[in-house]
Amino acid sequence: MSLTLERAIVDPANYQRTLARFSSAAIRLPKLAELADPNTIDAGLRAELLTVDPDAPDARNLFRVHWHNDATRRGFTAVPEHIVLPSELTGVDAKIVIALGNKFPMIRAHKVLAAYGCLIPRLISGRFNLDESCAVWPSTGNYCRGGVAISRILGCRSAAVLPEGMSRERFAWLEQWVLNQADIIRTYGTESNVKEIYDACHKLAEDRDNVILNQFNEFGNYIVHRAVTGPALERIFHALNTGGQLRAHAFVSATGSAGTIAAGDYLKNTLGTDICAVESTQCPTLLHNGYGEHNIQGIGDKHVPFIHNVLNTDYAIGISDVATDSLNLLYNTTAGQTFLSQRLGLDDTMLSALTQLGLSSQANILAAIKYAKYHQLGSDDVVLTVSTSGAEMYGSEREKALAQRFGGSFDELAAAETFGCYLRGAATDNLLEMTRTDKQRMFNLGYYTWVEQQGVSVADFDARRDQAFWDELMDIVPVWDAMIDDFNAALP
Repeated sequence: MSLTLERAIVDPANYQRTLARFSSAAIRLPKLAELADPNTIDAGLRAELLTVDPDAPDARNLFRVHWHNDATRRGFTAVPEHIVLPSELTGVDAKIVIALGNKFPMIRAHKVLAAYGCLIPRLISGRFNLDESCAVWPSTGNYCRGGVAISRILGCRSAAVLPEGMSRERFAWLEQWVLNQADIIRTYGTESNVKEIYDACHKLAEDRDNVILNQFNEFGNYIVHRAVTGPALERIFHALNTGGQLRAHAFVSATGSAGTIAAGDYLKNTLGTDICAVESTQCPTLLHNGYGEHNIQGIGDKHVPFIHNVLNTDYAIGISDVATDSLNLLYNTTAGQTFLSQRLGLDDTMLSALTQLGLSSQANILAAIKYAKYHQLGSDDVVLTVSTSGAEMYGSEREKALAQRFGGSFDELAAAETFGCYLRGAATDNLLEMTRTDKQRMFNLGYYTWVEQQGVSVADFDARRDQAFWDELMDIVPVWDAMIDDFNAALP
């Protein structure tokens, strides 16, 4: 694997082929700067988007691949859609603030942004042959859906690689979007079986027409989140901090592929936040070099992603999938909502907002609560996090949790127990304030995946120890944007 990022056209024939294809389909590409600040998108196009279905395979939806879609998902909003959780729910005075990823187009999850950041540099440099290549998207769910969506609207052949045990809704979505059902490749296991995904991709890579866009080692994933997600969260904080008294304490994110947590590098530079990495206690990789299986779908584990800037991370926080499965029922059942309304006084707006949180989002929120309790934060303190997707991908998981954890019945007593155990009873266990030694241990753990298993050179592996390495990655953003400008200018 090379650390080289696309800076120029490397195959003029492929480049011209892409230009011709996009020209006939009237496709234009947004710059990363436009996704970071959608106010800079052409006003005429923004008006046109009001008539475009955000869930349609329409290339104009590329200009919605950002955090600034409004509640209707058709218009834009100056401040990204977000929730400030009430203290009655969280049990802490600190403001837990969640950016809502279900406003993104096509997949209702922010992973479509990561897919764009990984594929577009290949297209604008001519590294991808639209006539012969297949974009292969390995993930545990939302990233491969984002990749399939981006690929389809750009006319790229694509394949999704994901564990067979992921939610039924993910596969139903893929079955509607792929052009060939054989391009849904099911691997062994569930959320924790990332190695099996890699093995399948190694086999696919034997055919040179298969281009593997592995989110766990694609720097485009890191770059696009630091460039786009970071500023979106900063904008939310400033919108809340109108009186100037608030302090942004931390950014909390499940590690997953380590794309989203790259926003923490941006926020640490601009707001001085800590960076908190979240994982499952059933598979405590960062906390205990551990292994296992869990159901917090979307966060991956049993390895340290190549694009995780571990040495800039401040906390590792473990959350149980029993908690996230249970909260999925609390927020999305009549009994749960009745309890939250009658006992906590939550209004209909907040009850509706809570249904917009997927399993990994629940983990992020619980970790934010743990962090706030650990630091005894007050009402002027803010902890920022993200809801990567909504609850619509997890209806089948609610059915499983209902049968396996609650004997088929979730009543108000079960709701009260869930609230008491996992929200009001959230403690500061499985929370590590990382020393330099802890960070070095976690960084070194990645050696076994990337050098021994995936063939990365030791020099390339060690290059990531230097924080300047990560900062200098962002120098590519204006280069890519200039290449996108040139590409769009070459279209008729």
